[in-house]
Amino acid sequence: MAASTATAPTDRIDVFWDSGMLNHNSGNGVFDTGMDPGFLDVLEKHPENSDRVKNMVSILKRGPISPYISWLPGRPALLPELLSFHSSEYINELVEADRDGGKMLCAGTFLNPGSWDASLLAAGTTISAMKHVLDGHGKIAYALVRPPGHHAQPTQADGYCFLNNAGLAVQFALNSGCAKVAVIDIDVHYGNGTAEGFYRSDKVLTTSLHMNHGSWGPSHPQNGSVDELGEGEGFGYNLNIPLPNGTGDRGYRHAMTELVVPAIQKFEPEMMVLVIGQDSSAFDPNGRQCLTMEGYQEIGRIVRSLADRHCSGRLLIVQEGGYHVTYSAYCLHATLEGVLNLPTSLLSDPIAYYPEDEALAVEVIKSIKKFQKDNVPFLKGA
Repeated sequence: MAASTATAPTDRIDVFWDSGMLNHNSGNGVFDTGMDPGFLDVLEKHPENSDRVKNMVSILKRGPISPYISWLPGRPALLPELLSFHSSEYINELVEADRDGGKMLCAGTFLNPGSWDASLLAAGTTISAMKHVLDGHGKIAYALVRPPGHHAQPTQADGYCFLNNAGLAVQFALNSGCAKVAVIDIDVHYGNGTAEGFYRSDKVLTTSLHMNHGSWGPSHPQNGSVDELGEGEGFGYNLNIPLPNGTGDRGYRHAMTELVVPAIQKFEPEMMVLVIGQDSSAFDPNGRQCLTMEGYQEIGRIVRSLADRHCSGRLLIVQEGGYHVTYSAYCLHATLEGVLNLPTSLLSDPIAYYPEDEALAVEVIKSIKKFQKDNVPFLKGA
């Protein structure tokens, strides 16, 4: 591990966190099913468990990046804030499920005792982080939150998510006077909930780089395909980048430079939101995209440069997935190193080596670029 700088950092990331979010417990079972088949001596924790986030907190508090981190408290969201993105019927369903002692809302998504309070903390903490940036108290804020949120749609839960933390923060920015907000989602799964929430808006550019997994049932009807471009005024402002399995660091860098950067430059947002999930890593149980710390660091650098160029440096980072209890924390550290534009890595990659072949990804990215230029009005001529 390289030594951290001896001089006081001139740049910082303000991390919003509340330990009450650890009280969400999705239980044990076969992977994320909650099922006990009766013939296993050891039932594993649900992938979205508190251990993963405990390591993220500790690596930021005690790791070499700690001099660059400031800590701020979270808070629960208020009902009117929830209704800015979610329907009242859906919120009532969640409240009733909590009152009744819990409920499986969809496959793998368990609202248990303590889950609703944790969800309110995750939503409110993310909104507070956005407000912090908009009010000029800091340029870069990171909402270190769980349960995750980017699959939660206005009217239903999905994929371990109850409330759409990033979507609520984006809506708060719009309500606060931001003319345009850009969302870049690098979680391994399609940020379908956020996309759905702004599918008819030309004020929010939602861009998602994800594994090409398609729909996984009624809770996730969206495919995440390139032709899901938005509707009405929002047509062309939902850009999906479904990438082949094993895309890796070089493939993701190519997607960022060829697809994301030109779109952001044409859109010219006033506020940037980076939605991060370390489940795109080479060792995550939920993904197959083969990113290493180097790839996450490069993504962080690219997004920071876009925020500096278009948003006066204003950037909100929102935590989503990432289920390898150790490597997710390391990849978070690398992402934030990139966001800070540090000249050298502070932390070496303990399991970095993974063979890469980006040839297929490059071809896929080329075809997506052609499709977008042919079909997205604001990108024609980009």
